Amino acid sequence: MRKFKKLFSAVDMTEGTPWKKITFFAVPLLIGNLFQQMYSTVDAILLGQFVGDNALAAVGASMPVFFLIFVLLMGFAMGAGIMVSQYFGAKKREELSHTIGTGITLVTIISLVIMIIGPFITRPLLTLLSTPPEILDNSVLYMTVLLLGVLPIAYFNILSGILRSLGDSFSPLLYLIFTCTLNVILSLFFIPAFGIVGAASTTVIAQAISCIFCFRKISRMQDVFDLKKIYFFPKKRYVSQILKLGVPTGASQVLIAVSFMIVQPLVNGFGSMIIATNLIIQRIDSIVMMPIFSFGNAQTVFAGQNVGAGKLDRVGKGLKHGALLTTATTFVMVAVIVFLGRFIAGAFTQTDDVIRLSAQWLRILAIGYFPFALANVLWGTIRGAGDAVSPLWAAAINSIIIRVPAAYLLVYLLNEPVATIYSVMIAWTCNTLFSIIVYRMGRWRTKSIIGRH
Repeated sequence: MRKFKKLFSAVDMTEGTPWKKITFFAVPLLIGNLFQQMYSTVDAILLGQFVGDNALAAVGASMPVFFLIFVLLMGFAMGAGIMVSQYFGAKKREELSHTIGTGITLVTIISLVIMIIGPFITRPLLTLLSTPPEILDNSVLYMTVLLLGVLPIAYFNILSGILRSLGDSFSPLLYLIFTCTLNVILSLFFIPAFGIVGAASTTVIAQAISCIFCFRKISRMQDVFDLKKIYFFPKKRYVSQILKLGVPTGASQVLIAVSFMIVQPLVNGFGSMIIATNLIIQRIDSIVMMPIFSFGNAQTVFAGQNVGAGKLDRVGKGLKHGALLTTATTFVMVAVIVFLGRFIAGAFTQTDDVIRLSAQWLRILAIGYFPFALANVLWGTIRGAGDAVSPLWAAAINSIIIRVPAAYLLVYLLNEPVATIYSVMIAWTCNTLFSIIVYRMGRWRTKSIIGRH
């Protein structure tokens, strides 16, 4: 029983073999992310099969806009998460308590603003992105439901992030398994009955239930930190720290989202079939990315706790172990999409041309996942150490200066939608080079928030 309870408690990653600690943290995170992607994938499959390719395209066209809004929240959650991991590693209970309370309060305020403003800017944004008229209304409807339900989505994001920054990745896994299963069951009824609205509603419901479980878990971790009312009243010191880490982190993600939005009109210009193909690629890509992001997130927590504890040499050792683990896992995922790409795409649609294009694009993307995996581990280490500015500059150069011009130039030269996939490959390669350079420069070693006060 004691060993079972240990799985669902905070984990100190400053001691023990790095690869074991990273794996122990990353595997449940990976399983949880796969379950989370599973219900998004089920939604897409049900939309394609029961409602049609236009409904699938409507969701695909709205994703860049929602991603832009979501990453704003994710940035603040990641900023708070970095602080949580470093204060936990340094065993600073008071600072840890203030960080958690302040992070939750900030995300609440931002979410409420988004809920009020978001629905009014959705249609203009989607129109600006050249969303085809036949799917515009459904795209707006899908986005509006998600935006009105953004508060539980934001809460789950930060609360699960806090648990993971404390080294507990098993509790979020347990909650995700339950809620994803519930979401799949609800989708089977909601999507055939309510179409686009049903797909968005089940996502909000699942996230709401997950965040309730997370808050219940956090409220019981009084052995690690305190969750009294006083800690929910923001103090300038902690707000400033979260903003210094969260704004660059969020901004880097926003730049990536903006680059997708700028490129989206290229995809939309090729018609609904290509938009549907692009959505299928995004869904499959998100599943392939899960192991990569899981090890990257594990690396952030590992680096954060060890930087907080002053064990910089252990950070480097953990990076080597993490790079080997994510490369091996990526190889398995790539093999699956190369050999089973057509079969996987066929689960989303019955249109032969969409299946053929999806399989073709997946084979092109396959090679790029390896450099992307290495970059993600490197950036995870750098962020965990407290350097959120370097990833921001890299994202600005990589997403806006390299990817966007490459996409437009290649589409102009080739006049084929696959040109946008080539631009992604170029961007991923450059991203890897930037991450190697920044890590070897070593400025991340001086960015710890511990001892700055």
